[in-house]
Amino acid sequence: MALHLIKLCVGADSIQDLRDWVSERSLTAMAAGLEPHSIHTTRMVPKRVEELLDGGSLYWVIKGQVSARQNLLDLRTFTGGDGIQRCELVLGPEVIETASQPKRPFQGWRYLKDEEKPRDLGALGDDVAALPEDLRRELSDLGLL
Repeated sequence: MALHLIKLCVGADSIQDLRDWVSERSLTAMAAGLEPHSIHTTRMVPKRVEELLDGGSLYWVIKGQVSARQNLLDLRTFTGGDGIQRCELVLGPEVIETASQPKRPFQGWRYLKDEEKPRDLGALGDDVAALPEDLRRELSDLGLL
């Protein structure tokens, strides 16, 4: 069974902000002759790598709600110039919207079990997916989605 990571998406106010960031990173990678993926660097290195790479995703918390995810393609460790070990989360180029799920602030990342993850927005139906992000967030806060 897949294991996932969850992390705050600092600096993004919407899913579109995240998409713009991912698109920019993908274009930069392609211009350098690399695969069109984005990399997010963290200080802590996950210990459960095999489970994460067995279909895991990075779920993003935007404005207090789990709102989107990206597939985890790889995890690479390296030691920075300051001697501190870090981890690069190599993420797929697609930002997949999820059903909103409230999440309190936390530092770093956390593991997210497969049975605790929010469903992809597409699984809720085309009608829900067509709603504006703000309206979906409000309906979710009211417990209607």
